[in-house]
Amino acid sequence: MEVTSTAKWVRTTARKARLVANVVEGQRVSDALTVLSFMPRHVARDVAKVIKSAAANAEHNYSLDADALRVVRVTADAAGMIKRFRPKSRGSVGSVFKRMSHLTAVVTDEVVEVPSRQTRTKPAPAAESAPETAAKDVKPTSARRAPRKASGTAKEAPAATEEKGEDDGSES
Repeated sequence: MEVTSTAKWVRTTARKARLVANVVEGQRVSDALTVLSFMPRHVARDVAKVIKSAAANAEHNYSLDADALRVVRVTADAAGMIKRFRPKSRGSVGSVFKRMSHLTAVVTDEVVEVPSRQTRTKPAPAAESAPETAAKDVKPTSARRAPRKASGTAKEAPAATEEKGEDDGSES
């Protein structure tokens, strides 16, 4: 059974909270709280507080075993923002946005399969059976790129200069 807990108007940005929340998804509640207690980010305290609250809700309201609880997900949604202004030079003003977020933790007593996150990876190498055809089609990088030409904006030095005294028509 999934049990949730919410902390509203937490005075941190949602992006910073998501960085911390993604670390503990899929872990046991006790392990997640241990990881968060040693994390150097300030928002880790707020995320830990929400997870503790969700675990307490599960234990008290639904009589679930606290040792069997796992963190399913922790979401951080953007809330309102406090807008302030700071004076800048020459009489202008700069905006300061103090962002807030809503944190939601979901815990369960069932086994959780956390989907793997999409990461940027290079495509897998081609199959062993077709390297000959692939090698014929692909040109080396030096053949694909045209050489860079010098821009015409810079002054170019004269190609050849004649030395004084040679073929200038005067004899000394």
